[in-house]
Amino acid sequence: MPDYVLDRPVEDDVDEFFAIDSDPRVWTHLPSGRMTEREEAEAILVKLQSQWELDGLGPWMVRQAVGGELVGHCGCSLRGVSGPGASHSEPGAFWNLGYRFRPEAQGNGLATAVSRDAIEAAGTVDADLPVVAYLLEHNIASAVVARKLGLEIVHRAPDAGNPDAAAVRLVFADRELTAAQLDATLV
Repeated sequence: MPDYVLDRPVEDDVDEFFAIDSDPRVWTHLPSGRMTEREEAEAILVKLQSQWELDGLGPWMVRQAVGGELVGHCGCSLRGVSGPGASHSEPGAFWNLGYRFRPEAQGNGLATAVSRDAIEAAGTVDADLPVVAYLLEHNIASAVVARKLGLEIVHRAPDAGNPDAAAVRLVFADRELTAAQLDATLV
C-alpha cells in the first residue's frame, strides 16, 4: 500500500492542480476534458472547497508526503442535487467517486487506496446515498479500480454529449440506483 497524505483543497494548490488536469497524458481517454487555462483550475478549486463546506465532503488533494508535491486528487462529491446546499435527500442524490493522478503516480494502487478512504468518508457523512463512478468504457484502468472497490456496472450506454460519437459510458455503483439517480449520472 502506497503512503499518502490527504488534504482539503486550498488556493495554493492551483498550479499543481492545473499541471495535473492540463497534462494530455492524464486525458488520453477524454482529450476534450483537459484544462487549457489556469483560470479553470482556480474556478474548480473554489467549487471543491465549497463542496467541503456545503456537503461535508469533497475530493482531497493527494500527496505522498506531508507538504509534498501534489500527485492527484480523489474523493466523493455530492451529485444529482440542485443548487448549493441542496439536501442529500433529493431523489437523484448520490456520491460521485472521482480520481485523477499524475501518470508517474498511476499503477501503484494509490487510486484504489484513496478511493477506499473516500467511500468510507461518504458512508460516514450519508450512508443512505449510493457511491457511483462513471467512466468511459475504453478507460480500462479506471474500470479496474472501480471493480477493485466492489462497484458493479449498473448501466452501459453511449456517452451523450461526448465529441467522440462512439464513446460509451459505464456507470458503476455500490448498489442499485433509482431511476432519478441513474438519470443524474448521465448528465
